[in-house]
Amino acid sequence: MKIKLIIGVMLAVFLTGLFIAAGKVCALEPIKLGTVLPSNDLTGTESIKAMKLAIKQINASGGLLGRQVELVWADDEMKLDKAAPGLEKLVNVDKVDILIGGMASGSFTAMMPLMKKYQKVTVWNGVSSYKVEEAMAGQDWFFHIYPWDYQIWNNANVGWQQILQKHAGLKIKKVFMAYEDSPYGMGYFAGAKASAESFGYELRGGTFVTGARGGLDYRPVLKQARDFKPDLFVWVGYEKDCVPIMEQSKEIGFNPPMFCGWPPAWPVDMASHPLSEGVTFYTMWGQEMKNVNKASKAFCDTYYKEYKEPPTSFLAPFAYTNVMIVAEAIKRAGTLEKAALIKALEATDYLSPVGDRFTFRKSKYINHQAAAQPKFFQYQKGKIEIIWPWEFATKKLVYPFPPKGDGNIAVADESATAKNVKKAKAKK
Repeated sequence: MKIKLIIGVMLAVFLTGLFIAAGKVCALEPIKLGTVLPSNDLTGTESIKAMKLAIKQINASGGLLGRQVELVWADDEMKLDKAAPGLEKLVNVDKVDILIGGMASGSFTAMMPLMKKYQKVTVWNGVSSYKVEEAMAGQDWFFHIYPWDYQIWNNANVGWQQILQKHAGLKIKKVFMAYEDSPYGMGYFAGAKASAESFGYELRGGTFVTGARGGLDYRPVLKQARDFKPDLFVWVGYEKDCVPIMEQSKEIGFNPPMFCGWPPAWPVDMASHPLSEGVTFYTMWGQEMKNVNKASKAFCDTYYKEYKEPPTSFLAPFAYTNVMIVAEAIKRAGTLEKAALIKALEATDYLSPVGDRFTFRKSKYINHQAAAQPKFFQYQKGKIEIIWPWEFATKKLVYPFPPKGDGNIAVADESATAKNVKKAKAKK
């Protein structure tokens, strides 16, 4: 009888322990990072892949706070009326812990009232419109790791000024910007307009409907640009605009001395397109950075190993950086408690595969701004080459557009270019 009683007590203790252990396992739900990104644009899909890659690495190393990390994605399809419902679902249905992302300024603007309502800790790696910056003033829970439009254009102007200093044959006195008609494009034009006088050039602009939202005809704005006869033509839009803009420019005989684009991503095969030769573009990052930057190489190699294709959008390493900045902050905080997490994020010092070190400081309006500087690239002989900053340069700028052979001017810091090419070959 005593033996049966002892066995019964031991069994009860054992079962109780199992229930307690099971309860602990159930309590350790994953840390959820929520994002709103489009599935119908290369920038969105590559951002998702980069976020998942970062999370896979984090989980393989044991997760955070003893828990796994999970990405919860709402697809806004680049439609403004789907952005806010997507965010609402992330917060109230999926119960995400932190918001990360994203992409378009228009989508962010649509979500902003809900963001202010819920005040989730948010680390955002897209959005450039200065209007967003103004609207987010004083929101301590908001961290931004992408430059605002005026910062981008000011830095781009610095790049052009340095290039101009290298050769007297170059000039930029007249600039025309064709931009898509949403906060993204309008913000870039506003940034360019604000700095035009200080950098000494005349600026004109015109809008178009992006192909990402069904636009097909760029001829009206291209004709405006042609009639203005700019020294530098810049267009701001998305991947779906790249080829049609080039084709329709050729169709109407528009060949400015410098032809530049600023989409978040170019088509994967753009370098092999016959109209790409000599096209210059501004971006925060390109996969060619892997040849001159260790962090970029590590990211590109890991991304390719995971997906069997290279990243092409500059927002891919930004999205990866976003997750890693959040992860490091959670480790420092040791908790998901809001105040502690904000303090930990403020201590960020992260060397990103974008090629820049990210730390947060106050911008014109928001308290937590980190940013990278733009880099200049050019399509040359079926390849993409870095032409500025000098420390990353792999080739000289070919000028004017379209290239006509060996008679074109080539401009660059010769010593920096040669040194970086030599380093790249040594790494191979």
